[in-house]
Amino acid sequence: MSARFGKLGWVWLSVVVFVVDQITKYWFDNNLSMYERIAVIPDFFSWTLAYNTGAAFSFLADESGWQRWLFALIATVVSAVLVVWLKRLKPEETWLAVGLALVLGGALGNLVDRVIFGHVVDFILVHWQNRWYFPAFNIADSAITVGAVLLALDMFRSNKSQEEVARD
Repeated sequence: MSARFGKLGWVWLSVVVFVVDQITKYWFDNNLSMYERIAVIPDFFSWTLAYNTGAAFSFLADESGWQRWLFALIATVVSAVLVVWLKRLKPEETWLAVGLALVLGGALGNLVDRVIFGHVVDFILVHWQNRWYFPAFNIADSAITVGAVLLALDMFRSNKSQEEVARD
């Protein structure tokens, strides 16, 4: 990948995440009413429309609006760090590159929502009957989560490789 696309070759994945995230948010925002639910798998999975002015799990959502700019600033700084990190990767660091690219695409998707709308558009609702609900989320949130898991797995994999090298 690196030889063909350069050190930032994985940014294409960030762009795909960003575009899919924005298209899906646009569709749900324009086709569902607030909190309207469409059951996909009854008692388990639904589409819905919700706005989140906070961070993950609506952290700071009840504040007066200053959090919008704080989270936008954090997302901007994190995105810049991720681009620099991607640029410095070695060609064999594939898991790390995919994880970083997913987090970058998700961060940019939610950043655009915050700056333009003042909230993040969420539309995926996982629940158990009418008893338990996971907070609504979106494609960007999913990409960030999968990317973070890949980063953690890569860290454990890298630690094991370093331990093996140290023993030899």
